[in-house]
Amino acid sequence: MTTTKKPAFIAYAVTGEGKQAFWTRIGSAWPHQHGEGFSIELNALPIQGRIVLMPPKAEDSTGAEVAR
Repeated sequence: MTTTKKPAFIAYAVTGEGKQAFWTRIGSAWPHQHGEGFSIELNALPIQGRIVLMPPKAEDSTGAEVAR
């Protein structure tokens, strides 16, 4: 899937719990045009852990991600 639109969600593989959790970005998700469901593009598939979808972080004027 190729798209120029920014994703609605970023997919992360999460291992561990709480403050010991390790988050790795593994893909993105876009809403379907008809309004139901999402298309998810993964660059990796975790063997362990879980996949978490989070909204993208805000960007500053340089394009760098900034904390919310």
